[in-house]
Amino acid sequence: MKPLRMFTVTPALPPQLEGLRELAFNLRWAWNHDTIELFRRLDSDLWEASYHNPVRMLGSIDQSRLEAAAQDEGFMAHYRRVQADFERYLNDPHTWFRQKYGGSTASALIAYFSFEFGLTECLSIFAGGLGILSGDHLKSASDLGLPLVGVGLLYQEGYFRQYLNQAGWQQEAYEDNDFDNLPLRLARDAQGNPLQVRVSYPGREVCAQVWEVHVGRIKLYLLDTNIPENPRPEDRNITDQLYGGDQEMRIKQEILLGIGGYRALQAAGLSPTVYHINEGHSAFLALEHTRMLMQRHHVNFWEAMEAASAGIVFTTHTPVPAGHDRFLPYLMDRYFSDYLRGLGLSRQEFMALGRVNPNDESEPFCMTILALNMAAFSNGVSRLHGAVSRAMWQDLWPGLPVEEIPIEHVTNGVHFESWISRDMKQLYDRYLGPRWREEPADHSVWQRAEQIAAEELWRTHERRRERMVSFVRRTLVEQLKRRGASKNEIAQAAEVLDPEALTIGFARRFATYKRATLILRDPQRLARLLNDPQRPVQLIFAGKAHPHDDPGKELIRQIVDLSRREEFRHRLVFVEDYDMNIARYLLQGVDVWLNTPRRPLEASGTSGMKAAANGVLNLSVLDGWWDEAYQPDLGWAIGQGETYSDPAYQDYVEAEALYNLLEQDVIPAFYERGRDGMPRRWIEMMKSSLANLCFYFNTHRMVGEYTERYYMPAVRRSEQLQTNGLERARALAQWKATLKTQWSTLRIEDAQVCEGSTQSWERQLPEVQVGDLLCARVRVRLGQLKPEDVRVELCVGPVNADGQLTDIETYPMHPVSASEEQAMFMVDAIPCRRSGLFGYTIRILPQHPDLLSPYLRGLILWA
Repeated sequence: MKPLRMFTVTPALPPQLEGLRELAFNLRWAWNHDTIELFRRLDSDLWEASYHNPVRMLGSIDQSRLEAAAQDEGFMAHYRRVQADFERYLNDPHTWFRQKYGGSTASALIAYFSFEFGLTECLSIFAGGLGILSGDHLKSASDLGLPLVGVGLLYQEGYFRQYLNQAGWQQEAYEDNDFDNLPLRLARDAQGNPLQVRVSYPGREVCAQVWEVHVGRIKLYLLDTNIPENPRPEDRNITDQLYGGDQEMRIKQEILLGIGGYRALQAAGLSPTVYHINEGHSAFLALEHTRMLMQRHHVNFWEAMEAASAGIVFTTHTPVPAGHDRFLPYLMDRYFSDYLRGLGLSRQEFMALGRVNPNDESEPFCMTILALNMAAFSNGVSRLHGAVSRAMWQDLWPGLPVEEIPIEHVTNGVHFESWISRDMKQLYDRYLGPRWREEPADHSVWQRAEQIAAEELWRTHERRRERMVSFVRRTLVEQLKRRGASKNEIAQAAEVLDPEALTIGFARRFATYKRATLILRDPQRLARLLNDPQRPVQLIFAGKAHPHDDPGKELIRQIVDLSRREEFRHRLVFVEDYDMNIARYLLQGVDVWLNTPRRPLEASGTSGMKAAANGVLNLSVLDGWWDEAYQPDLGWAIGQGETYSDPAYQDYVEAEALYNLLEQDVIPAFYERGRDGMPRRWIEMMKSSLANLCFYFNTHRMVGEYTERYYMPAVRRSEQLQTNGLERARALAQWKATLKTQWSTLRIEDAQVCEGSTQSWERQLPEVQVGDLLCARVRVRLGQLKPEDVRVELCVGPVNADGQLTDIETYPMHPVSASEEQAMFMVDAIPCRRSGLFGYTIRILPQHPDLLSPYLRGLILWA
């Protein structure tokens, strides 16, 4: 039954407590324990029942409790303290960004686009690591005072709730998000009307309304199509589910995010100078940005693209080929045939933006390739992932050595205040001082962790383990009751786990490459480990498989099946419906965080960073972040970074290595106690982990690095290319067009080298000695190009057994003479640093004052 009219009911707050409303609607409470405690103080049970949602809580709390709180001197003192701190936070003029960049960046605005945002458990618009990373990015941007705005989609059903059937098979339940009882509000235009944007789909326009979420100092705009203005159910359903539906639903969502999200910012009166494409889902925004510059400045696509690209940053998150969105040509034709005409491109030119081979009509359109083609700056999310990404996409730059592919890396981090337990925060406040919160990227702050009293650190951690065990027991009992389990099963669940036993946690997305069951490979050996009467061990698993990932669901079923066997019943558990709340309990309470991906398929993996920040030790394959973080006194490495062609053999080898580590290192270290009952060696590892990992693996460092390496250079470059009607962008585009037509006429005609003291030029060097200096010259036929259009380089390196140059060093060569259509280039004083068989070659790359990178697709010439 549809209502005749609708109206909104808001909480009736006593005048003295009116500020609670603003506190509830700003997600800064999600990382401020004092604010959370304020809401808990009103009604602790209701806080839990509302799924940690203060907006819903204030709307359903008994009015008498509010009136009583307003008369409670203790509560009001707490309230005034929280409110004053909140106002101080919002209005602080001394943020990191302002102090570092001052008023010279008044026009800077960064727009951060992501398919999902994990900010708090009650706002279900995220699935896993990508969303959590996006949420942490916004929180640190707020803390650092960055001029940044987020853009995403507001999903009516969000991601699924997980429950298991009697067989242990994952089932999915979708629950509607009640937007009117969530910490978000409709965005409004200057006239106070709800902000809406329209996006073209085949034969129609789809309308999206825009919601606004306050994340500290940051605004996050979320688009929602489930509104009456869309008469078709399939249009209202576009924002139904995260990662739901087929490829056609995915392209609809990505058009809405990229193109609709761009228009939403324009409608809100915002004109970002930098756009950060967080994973390829939102890459269509680059096309819309280019189209808008075309209209505004009356230029063609390629000229506008130079200006647009200058301000685009792209981060790729997955080393798994299947994780990159690809759309078949018929889908691109269906959704972009009209749009590409507005770009002034032919179909082949348009499709080439998302293809490795522009001439292959059957190749799908890849969103990652579009982003790589359109962005001035591209990066992976760990050192190893950067190398994997360069290898994965090297076909886009034929002829370029893989190590020079223009994809860098910025290693991920985590937002500490969102993930560190209150107990540990109090300990850090006492021993590290307040700067661990304000400047967590300062190494000297974390080095003080070595001074934390061993007794205090250990007792604090033990309290967290006890609370976690209590929480897991309650959760398991509730799960079994919902499943209709017997009274005996429920009674046993209330006694699982030992609050004093060594506890290993494994919680993440259940994709097969993450190998959740690697530790279960030898059940008999595992049973002996878990049930050792003197040194017991216990395992806690949690995580969701994608609804369409049956192999991932099978891993969960195997764990649940094993947990029901008598020898594992009290030592191995699976916690359903993994979310941020469960994650915090596990990350703060286990002793060891286990991670067993098949290298190199883990891009980063931030859960281990969260665990480390809570004093938990990592036991992991050398993949993702652990590949660059691991040191022997900080945790344990499974293997030494080897990879095998046979996955089954790799699983066998690494399972054996895992069991050996547990038996010979991990378990003895935990149970090796002094007369005071303290595991001194273990505690020293905890301190070392805190001192040497936390300063780097946090989002304050990460966001600061993005700002310094990408955001601010992009601001400056974007402003340069967009001044005077895109004058420099148009000149750069015209130069590139000329370069491409003339490149095939380039010739390297004669290359010679000599030992510096002889000046005897030869094509092949005689024997030289360590310490000698070499010179090189080459004659280049330029055709219609000028010497300043090219970058001629001498490439020198050892020669391997296959006759290939390795560890190449490059030296720029400068023109020394020029005549019609040719020039001589030279370099001298090249040192011979070590002995062995060396070789050299010459290469030519493009060169222009406004060219950010000389690595243009297909434009490289080798001698």
